[in-house]
Amino acid sequence: MFQNKKTSIIILTYNNINYNQICLESIRKYTASDTYEIIIVDNNSSDGTREWLKEQTDIKLILNDENLGFPKGCNLGINAAEKDNDILVLNNDTKATPRWLDNLKACLYSNEKIGAVASITNNCSNYQAINVPYTDIEDMIDFADKNNISNSDMWEEKSRLVAFCMLIKREVINKVGTFDERFTPGNFEDDDLCMRIVDAGYKLMVCNDSFIHHFGSTSFKSDYAKFNNILKTNAHKFEEKWGFNSNSESLLKFDIINRINEPREKKLNILEFNCGLGSTLLKLKYIYPNAMLYGIEPNRNVAKICEKIIETITQDFEENYTMNFKESKTNFFDYIIIGNKLQFSKDPWKLLTELKKYLKPDGYIIATIPNLMHYSVIKGLLNGTFIYNHDSILNPKCTKFFTLPDIQKIFEECGYINPYIFHYSREISQEDNNFLDQICNVVGSDMKGFFISYQYVAKFQNNTFIDTQI
Repeated sequence: MFQNKKTSIIILTYNNINYNQICLESIRKYTASDTYEIIIVDNNSSDGTREWLKEQTDIKLILNDENLGFPKGCNLGINAAEKDNDILVLNNDTKATPRWLDNLKACLYSNEKIGAVASITNNCSNYQAINVPYTDIEDMIDFADKNNISNSDMWEEKSRLVAFCMLIKREVINKVGTFDERFTPGNFEDDDLCMRIVDAGYKLMVCNDSFIHHFGSTSFKSDYAKFNNILKTNAHKFEEKWGFNSNSESLLKFDIINRINEPREKKLNILEFNCGLGSTLLKLKYIYPNAMLYGIEPNRNVAKICEKIIETITQDFEENYTMNFKESKTNFFDYIIIGNKLQFSKDPWKLLTELKKYLKPDGYIIATIPNLMHYSVIKGLLNGTFIYNHDSILNPKCTKFFTLPDIQKIFEECGYINPYIFHYSREISQEDNNFLDQICNVVGSDMKGFFISYQYVAKFQNNTFIDTQI
């Protein structure tokens, strides 16, 4: 039983004594006794933290004579843990809440393939933060108490996790190892560990039923210039090791996600081109639990990880217009998400026509397309530049460009119906607004919307009729 599985909570400290006290006291208050040990690694604090830690009788304490950074410090704590314990890495600027750890353990041991889990919070990257109703930390516990009701419907698979509060099975640590210390002093060591966990065949889960508060004002970020330099350096180290950027390959495409509106229990077959690490597809799986996910990812380094999460192929569909999925039959997909593929296609008309064969008769195709008529493009042309302007909304590698009427026409010509085209625009400066007004004096004020939209998300329905007669 997972209730009997003991956890080693690893906390790294460097000054911020008030946060350290809040964190430790909350763990004691909201975590069942005899189910955990606390290991604190202090990276040479100078604000009284070390002296206070020495007075605590219920912790294992490691005092470093220098600041070793996050990966090395955490590894010292992991190596000092009881050998059969699971490992929970916890930021010191957090406050634990009722049932926080119990709910993490319930998810972790619900499936032998789950290797690591993480909490949600008020302040975190990787979409692990939620909007919270409280403004005072004193009101936080009441909110968390209502949220932290164990519920498997609130367990969400992810392609990576942030280690502000991350629980890892001991068997996984034994198999893939600890944090890679090349990422010292910190950043991307948790991304790297997550990739190794997924590559070893395990799943990563966010537990939306385990909320803890994250103050998010650690000393590590006190010097933002230094922090950003470290971030860039470690991002480069990660790309050297894995062959891709974990941030860009795990972005959630909400403009796509929000265009799919189906009953929650409906069985859907969803395909995404350029799926990255599968993050958008996994979010759709969380929304539609019975969905089957398929991805096409041309970067083989990314695909190597993604194929451990969803069924993934690396082929270029436009080479022979076939898909080598286990189930690649025609009339199969409810949704095909092509993203920005249309503007990179060698023949958009043939691409859309061939994709129709794989869509169900009432299936949908969704594309994201930058607007050639956006005022910034027009302004650039008038100043003698086009796609080579580094500020352009158009990718220099694009081979095809579209306006709104072009989008409607190409889809209709390829046999799609029921267009749903969503416009995305940004706030514009007074100078650009004046520029637009001058253009509209020539072409008509009713055209202004065509110039303001910087991107369209086009959703069209298949118009293929299947003869069901025998």
